[in-house]
Amino acid sequence: MSSRRVLFVCTHNSARSQMAEAFLRELAGDRFDVESAGTEARGVHPMAVQAMAEKGIDISLQKSKTVDRFLDQRFDLVITVCDDAAEACPVFPNANERRHWSFRDPSAVIGDAEQRFAAFASVRDAIRERIERELIAVAA
Repeated sequence: MSSRRVLFVCTHNSARSQMAEAFLRELAGDRFDVESAGTEARGVHPMAVQAMAEKGIDISLQKSKTVDRFLDQRFDLVITVCDDAAEACPVFPNANERRHWSFRDPSAVIGDAEQRFAAFASVRDAIRERIERELIAVAA
């Protein structure tokens, strides 16, 4: 059986989509071929790297990419993980299905380092739970 191709999209490909890509790759192994991209590319946010490291997943070498490089590729599923990306995301003519999961932007939280990190950890945990419930459990 071939693996399902999944693309996670957020605005900057710096946190939410990066964490989603890493979790699906970690939890599903070769059952999914997973990528992430943004409507813009701004680099992986250091607090996203830290939040994932706290769960034993290293995303420090992942690169921020734009959706343009994936427009002509076939995906079984394209998932936008932020509201701005859902509105700005181009049509993927080769995608079998498109879903939207709304997660708040942890980088928009104002506060001290502890409060900002807590926002990243909260979004990280919500993303993992959604992936486990909607992708891993269904693919089992």
